[in-house]
Amino acid sequence: MSTASEPHLVAVVGPTATGKSDLAIDLAEQLGGEVVNADAMQLYRGMDIGTAKVPVDQRRDVPHHLIDVLEVTDTASVAVYQQQARAIVEDLLGNGVTPVLVGGSGLYVQAVVDDLRFPGTDPTVRERWELELQEHGAEALHRRLGELDPAAAVAILPSNGRRLVRALEVIEITGEPFSANLPTPGPARYGGVLIGLDRPADVLDERVDARVTRMFDSGLVEEVRRLEKCGLRHGRTASRALGYQQVLDEFDGSQDMADAAAATARATRRFVRKQRSWFRRDQRIHWFDAGSADLLADVSAVLEP
Repeated sequence: MSTASEPHLVAVVGPTATGKSDLAIDLAEQLGGEVVNADAMQLYRGMDIGTAKVPVDQRRDVPHHLIDVLEVTDTASVAVYQQQARAIVEDLLGNGVTPVLVGGSGLYVQAVVDDLRFPGTDPTVRERWELELQEHGAEALHRRLGELDPAAAVAILPSNGRRLVRALEVIEITGEPFSANLPTPGPARYGGVLIGLDRPADVLDERVDARVTRMFDSGLVEEVRRLEKCGLRHGRTASRALGYQQVLDEFDGSQDMADAAAATARATRRFVRKQRSWFRRDQRIHWFDAGSADLLADVSAVLEP
């Protein structure tokens, strides 16, 4: 399906801590490709340890795109990302280079591979729905969405408060169902082949715990302190990143970083389950055991013409 004469997009997706970045680099080397980031938090400059960003000297000279393109005070926009990522993918394909899209941010991946539309925003309307979320909780907003747009309510997890706020905002400002903006299932854009990595839940929990321990041992607290001086607290998106939010909370509390690490691990394990639920709904994904010794060979077999 992917050849030197006719490259196609390859997307590597799945939960956190499955080894997506390493596989993406392996595939890029094998296919003569370049990596395109689809992790919302790796867009941010300086957020390295907490996002498990592959250091430049470990990228094996494989070009990486859409990493370190935002300041921590910037608000990430999926609509802007879609424009930038698609432009890069189309440029690579036009030059006979295989784009390897990699990340666990489901909406960002979907923005590239699906015909996903992004209506405008209204800060006043969004603020009102965010207040509703704070006062009444995500389940109440999900019930309200079910009344206004049943199809959207099926597609959005009842716990995904930010997505629920966005759906209700769009319905109010456009007068149309939010589901009208959801993609119709079909072949992925750019002839894309979607590769999913996963591991058994208990193994992944252990890997998450070990990963969080490494991050704190490697200087996550110092990284957050440095970014705080650059305005991290004022970043609407960056300040909520896993690990960063928990460390900031401890700066304001007891300063017990063991508590911050434990809270980060718990939040990451919950996030992993949400990622798995998101990606498992996509029937186009070819799933692989990330712990397989023959992982690269198995994935390569799927990519063969």
